[in-house]
Amino acid sequence: MPIHIMKEAERCFNCKNPRCQAGCPVHTPIPQIIQLFKEHKLMEAGRILFENNPLSVICSIVCNHEKQCAGNCIRAKKDSAVHFSSIETYISDMYLDRMPVSVPIKRENKKVAVIGAGPAGITVAVLLSRLGYHVTIFEWKSKIGGVMQYGIPEFRLPKSILDRYQTRLEEMGIQIRLNATIGTVLVIENLFRDGYDSIFIGTGAEKPRSLGIKGESLGNVHFAMNYLANPKAHHLGDKVAVIGVGNAAMDVARTALRNGTKSVTLYAMGKEIAASSHEVAYAELDGAEIETGMQVQEITERGPVFKKTIYGENDEIIGCEDDLIQVDADSTIISISQVPRSKLVRTTDGLMASDRGLLVIDENYMTTRPGVFAAGDVVTGAKTVVHAVEGAKKATESMIKYMKGELNINATNQNQN
Repeated sequence: MPIHIMKEAERCFNCKNPRCQAGCPVHTPIPQIIQLFKEHKLMEAGRILFENNPLSVICSIVCNHEKQCAGNCIRAKKDSAVHFSSIETYISDMYLDRMPVSVPIKRENKKVAVIGAGPAGITVAVLLSRLGYHVTIFEWKSKIGGVMQYGIPEFRLPKSILDRYQTRLEEMGIQIRLNATIGTVLVIENLFRDGYDSIFIGTGAEKPRSLGIKGESLGNVHFAMNYLANPKAHHLGDKVAVIGVGNAAMDVARTALRNGTKSVTLYAMGKEIAASSHEVAYAELDGAEIETGMQVQEITERGPVFKKTIYGENDEIIGCEDDLIQVDADSTIISISQVPRSKLVRTTDGLMASDRGLLVIDENYMTTRPGVFAAGDVVTGAKTVVHAVEGAKKATESMIKYMKGELNINATNQNQN
């Protein structure tokens, strides 16, 4: 066992009111896990982590720890925070391969369809399968993982972890249909026709948002999620401009630099950087540069065209200067967030979405179509893996109540109206 991880565990105060746990969206019992780790009870610690968060090993790697567990650690007031993430990674990575997995002997006579094999979908599938429900996942791409597979670079999240997850899911008795799109040949009504008692939608938000400016269709202009899905297929050239400064934009910059690009500059409209400070630090360490106060006007074959931002009090954006600034770039990548695709809404009677394309749900995570539940980015917009897990856990509880006849559907529908 790496000595530094043991030393990190020894630094924990084992607080009676752990702020680190309160700061975690899924309330991981951090002091309890650290104590079990110190006692070398790794299997017990792994079981508790997995039962609380089936994607524990992934969250331990990709979570924004500085705003969650580490950011709330009491030690950080006078010292550096306890880096629980390294402890969690060690335990969860080991447990993923060693945990006892089998098809439950006692099975519920209920079938569940999970649409989307991203963070929310995998979480729901695992939780329901372990309780004896028959679960089938429908994933429109060739591999499971959703944003974890196609939106987070390999250097941040090794894709071999997702291969290991698929093996474990299948050992649990979960059926996985890859390259199976719901909303084309098959629609939600077909799933109900074929005996599924409840349906979960966890299709995420992977449709890129458009800037709505001239030049977005040019051959050397790309959207972040399309690029991150298959970087090797893109030949960006030596100089790249990235429009946007969120976490995905930082991933784009670092990926481009790792694939031969010599210079990457990210452009922000204002002074605020949406990405976490550690993601910014890594991007700058890798060689990326950030320019703030640049409002993109159009994109030409030469690159993006900007106007400088004008600020008012408290750095409030109040306009932009008249002069145009042409930036030379071999490629321009647009990274300004994503929205859900609309196939399911278009092909499902009664399924409603907001003006932003997000599925409408009630307090029970049920959509406007009875029996259909949703969570994750398709409901909240682009967020983190752990937030998708948080919503999926709550949706799972409601799905169980629904299938047991304990959810008041009439009250639910009235609340939505």
